[in-house]
Amino acid sequence: MELKPWQLRMVQRSLKKKEKIDLIERRIPVGPNDVLLDLGCAQGILSYFLRRKGGTWVSTDLDFINVRSSQALLGRNFVQMGEQALPFKDRAFDQVVCLDYLEHVDDDDLTLREIRRVLKDGGRLVLVTPHTGKFFLLQKLRPRVGLKLEFYGHKREGYGRRDLETKCAKAGLRIVAHKTYSRFFTEFLELVLNAVYINLLSKKPQAKLRDGHIRPTTADEFSSQSQAFKLYTFVYPLVWLISRLDKLLFFMRGNAIMVWAETAEEDHP
Repeated sequence: MELKPWQLRMVQRSLKKKEKIDLIERRIPVGPNDVLLDLGCAQGILSYFLRRKGGTWVSTDLDFINVRSSQALLGRNFVQMGEQALPFKDRAFDQVVCLDYLEHVDDDDLTLREIRRVLKDGGRLVLVTPHTGKFFLLQKLRPRVGLKLEFYGHKREGYGRRDLETKCAKAGLRIVAHKTYSRFFTEFLELVLNAVYINLLSKKPQAKLRDGHIRPTTADEFSSQSQAFKLYTFVYPLVWLISRLDKLLFFMRGNAIMVWAETAEEDHP
């Protein structure tokens, strides 16, 4: 029997990404005639689930390695972009989906302005970033276990909801809804897994990727970790069970935030 692509095999054992995929499938509506931009496609894992919803997708990333990995999974409609302006015409898209990208760029205000530029009047933005604040203690723990921001490819820890509202408003976008996810147990387990990969398994490659290097980013890297992945697959049911304790913490804010934003015709210059 033919094995699934490495990206899909990896996401089957993910905690945080599975929560994100659930939100994608339940909370991101896509019309059959929509033209959509997948901004920051990374290795194509989330792009795979986005494209299954229909519409016409264009995926883009800063890194050629990411674009190549995504293209091997998804086939076509990929563009490698530069650091500044998005390589698309004004009002080109009905919706932009920007998952785990904004915290990776130097000029996040420029990125939001560019998103507004390529959105059609009345278009929609779905944005996911890490969720930060005074009481997010696990974010303070990361550097103590060797997880520097650079290993995630982050330029900043993340954003609070009000930070995102302010930045979006400056760019001509209005947040209409938000939801947090990845509460304490999921986030803690992800931190442990990332620390193991960075400190014990990763070869610390010289090439710096836009989205860091806290997991395998190519088929060859995934193959080189096959024994570790088999071991993790064996213990995954227990890891997953521990993560379900988050249901007891329904009153807590999650460590990641998804926001939905809209723009109106009069907002466009």
